[in-house]
Amino acid sequence: MLCCDLKEIMASQCRQNYNSESEAGINRQINLDIHASYVYQSIAWYFHRDDVALPGYHQFFTALADDHKQRGETLMEFQNRRGGRIVLKDIDKPAQDEWGSGIMALDTALTLAKKVNQSYLDLHSIASQHNDAQMMDFIDSNFLNKQVEIIKKISDYATSSKNVGPGLGEYQFDKQSLKEK
Repeated sequence: MLCCDLKEIMASQCRQNYNSESEAGINRQINLDIHASYVYQSIAWYFHRDDVALPGYHQFFTALADDHKQRGETLMEFQNRRGGRIVLKDIDKPAQDEWGSGIMALDTALTLAKKVNQSYLDLHSIASQHNDAQMMDFIDSNFLNKQVEIIKKISDYATSSKNVGPGLGEYQFDKQSLKEK
């Protein structure tokens, strides 16, 4: 009896039209964005090593990591605003610790960016199924367009990096294309 009373006391007063499937989807997305940030951090710091020394790649992947960390926090704020409960999971380590070349890192990043985008699309679909217009608008205005832009940018960088090739080409690409002006 006490347990049930405690749950009633702890129930959110602001929760309205927020389906438990939507809440679980937001939690999955929070955890995926935090994982993406973790992977991008791993890549960024690989390129910062003295035996790799490609500061443009480091800067680019650090910005991606920061962006995904911020997205996770934005989703946490949304979850609280809607009366949901944040459920964080263990963060899986990246599949590898050595990223080889810029081409390999960009290909990995592109795959991850597409996975994150698909997850946002799935989340939007869940909101649509439950007639949650506010959640659909939130996902549209905060994530979907930006994620498509990120996919395009990574894809362009991957193509350019492949075109210039390893060695001096990769070094020049790092210096001229990845450095923020």
